[in-house]
Amino acid sequence: MARKTAAASFVGTALESYDFYVFGTAAALVFNEVFFAAQDPLAGTLSAFLIFAMGFVARPLGAILFGHLGDRIGRKKTLIWTILLMGLATGSVGLLPDYSVIGVWAPIILTVLRLLQGLSLGGEWGGSILIATEHASPRKRALYAAIPQLGSPVGTMLISLIFLILAVTVPDVMTTWGWRIPFLLAFPFLAVALYLRLAIDETPVFRTTKKVRVPLVSVLRSQPVAVAVATASAVLGIGSYFLMVSYTQAYGTERLGLSQETVLNAALIGSLLQLATIPAFGWLAMRIGSAKVVAGGAIGTALIAFPLYWVISIADAPLYVAAILLGGILPTASWAALGGLMADLFEPSTSFTALSFSYSIAAIVAGFAPSITQAFGAATDGAWWHPGVVLALMSLVTVAGATAAARLRRPVPALD
Repeated sequence: MARKTAAASFVGTALESYDFYVFGTAAALVFNEVFFAAQDPLAGTLSAFLIFAMGFVARPLGAILFGHLGDRIGRKKTLIWTILLMGLATGSVGLLPDYSVIGVWAPIILTVLRLLQGLSLGGEWGGSILIATEHASPRKRALYAAIPQLGSPVGTMLISLIFLILAVTVPDVMTTWGWRIPFLLAFPFLAVALYLRLAIDETPVFRTTKKVRVPLVSVLRSQPVAVAVATASAVLGIGSYFLMVSYTQAYGTERLGLSQETVLNAALIGSLLQLATIPAFGWLAMRIGSAKVVAGGAIGTALIAFPLYWVISIADAPLYVAAILLGGILPTASWAALGGLMADLFEPSTSFTALSFSYSIAAIVAGFAPSITQAFGAATDGAWWHPGVVLALMSLVTVAGATAAARLRRPVPALD
């Protein structure tokens, strides 16, 4: 049952990640022309990234709402609601008229749909980690916590592959109707995710845990330090994706003059590599502890941040792909072990709320990484080192959080 639930959690998270991340790729590549045609390209990209970040602003509300439901009515039922909301919101973006048809209402409605995506994802990640780890034995929790994390690269692979096919086969219609196809695919993906989530069982931990009346109040009263530590620990794992994929894709096409095919290939190949590195780092977390793996990945990322972006600043197509590929390995360690680190910090009676709320606060910081870096780049006249500053700062925050998490780790009771 543990393996079956972890597999179902991974597939559901992959589809949910696809729905959420497809917005980031579209914001980097086409939304400046589709929804912000009245602005110049750089300003349009910044506007698209700001709407992209709105999804993260909504996440704490989703964490509170779905965290409450997850701790009160169950992990399984709540995850069904989160995937349903996400799939409908994402598919609706593909049906949205663009700026040339309905004017300013296009970006307004786009923002509303992005907020609904964020509301959904506010409860998705924490529930996926819990439903995997609460079926696992204590010894294997860190490994099982890494399995849902595979959803992120798989979602990225699907997005990159679909956009790449469109960019190669129908490049002339990418800004008219081609960009809609990845969003409309959310509808059949939703059907698959619902089927899988209906087939899994509620966790034994939830069934035997005493229910708390208002989980958020309990968390903030009894474990505020753990929330702060979990939030800091999550910054790099989330933020590195949006900096090194969403922002760097726009940087590569607009400033370096690389093709959309090149930046999409880099994301695709990097995601393929993560299919091997995430389980490997999950196994390492099982052996030495999740907090140590998160901290080690963050320290390494801080050390390579500036060399990485110096290489990218002078890169041709092959060197760009190699830089993204190699530069993503160390942040992946912090991502792979994050679920295990956070699951070990909180009490089972409020863990859905605690994980979701902490993760959503970190995601607000991460979600603004592309727009902050874009503005920072404009202020420094595109200096090669400006993305490195952001990546290094996120790394140092995560080092501090993971170091503290190693000391706060809660003993895990054995399953009956």
